[in-house]
Amino acid sequence: MNKVRDEQEIQITGVGVTSAIGQGKKSFAEHLLQGITTFNVMERAGRQLPTNGEQDGSTSNSQFLGAEICSLTIPDELPKKMLRTSSYSAQVALVTLQEAWLDAQLNDVDPKRIGLVVGGSNFQQRELVLLHNKYRDKPHFLRPNYGHSFMDSDLCGLCTELFDIKGFAYTLGGASASGQVAVLQAIDAVMSGKVDVCIALGALMDLSYWELQAFQSIGAMGSHKFAQQPELACRPFDQDRDGFIYGEMCGAVVIENVSKRKRGGLKPYARCLGGAIAMDGNRNPNPSLTGEISVIEEALKLSGLEATEVDYVNTHGTGSAIGDEIELKAIRHCGLDHAWLNATKSVIGHGLSAAGSVEIIATLLQMQASQLHPCVNLNNPMDNSYQWVRGESVAHKLQQTLNLSLGFGGINSALCLQSLQ
Repeated sequence: MNKVRDEQEIQITGVGVTSAIGQGKKSFAEHLLQGITTFNVMERAGRQLPTNGEQDGSTSNSQFLGAEICSLTIPDELPKKMLRTSSYSAQVALVTLQEAWLDAQLNDVDPKRIGLVVGGSNFQQRELVLLHNKYRDKPHFLRPNYGHSFMDSDLCGLCTELFDIKGFAYTLGGASASGQVAVLQAIDAVMSGKVDVCIALGALMDLSYWELQAFQSIGAMGSHKFAQQPELACRPFDQDRDGFIYGEMCGAVVIENVSKRKRGGLKPYARCLGGAIAMDGNRNPNPSLTGEISVIEEALKLSGLEATEVDYVNTHGTGSAIGDEIELKAIRHCGLDHAWLNATKSVIGHGLSAAGSVEIIATLLQMQASQLHPCVNLNNPMDNSYQWVRGESVAHKLQQTLNLSLGFGGINSALCLQSLQ
């Protein structure tokens, strides 16, 4: 992302969110600030290793933990026929995008001046596994629309058709940083004048037992340690952490150059000061202290902020044994150890492709509430010298904030926001 020019005012004017702790920003904010979690053994078909010849996980020899959306309320305005032929990731995306669309009052914007960036790749895996298993012995009966619906770009087609987006639309893959990278790309698109409004959507990554097993095998995902106590398993920055815990979620963020805005009555959430993306030059999952320091320093530089002016950091904080340690070192090296810290994943889990966008929304809603959400299960912090939000929320009027989002393959991203209050 380039430096925001003085004559531009890039703001976030709408959000939409769906997660295991709530659908819609009101429910999400309420439960987030209370630190309410829903972690348990996952029950959605295709989430547990199959046994006895069963391919959908209905009988299983695994107990993968996570936070699943209990029920998805579909607004009457969304066409049921379209939803019936859509994946679960697509259904959640459409519901989430509608909230952001209405929040930003985009019905009055020229469709040719609206863009869409979908953060995520390979995010319909469980859906594909179930379809492959169902039609394994009768492939000729596979529904014809599989020919395009298996592609991630199908989500762009659904969203642009339903919401009449005529600017541009594309998907991008940034692993667990996808959601925030999508926001950064949306900011760039608005700053460059390609569009006046750009929606960044962090897609729900619908994991199957294949990905869950792989994440556990490489030591990235917990939790054997708390297999019998799922509510204790997700614990970023705690000494007893043993990996991330998955969470279903989707977030939509509307970026707008308000100097181009012609409609009134909006209440923007925050000003986008500057952000950055930096690569480690490393294919592997391990984090890089150099890479994280680089992206933080670049984001601060582009934002025109001194480290001392940042009063809150929404950490990447997954609960990874190595990742959390490296992140804290980067925060301290960059002079941010005075700022309040919490980990949104401790409440909602790790949404992978959607995490970065949902965590930006979490930051915005904390700004609105002048309150910081608790970091759940932070009973024995790795380092007590940081200013942690522990078991209860903390009243604090946020001014300048920093969001960090990192991904496998050496992807680092950071975004600085400023309160409008």
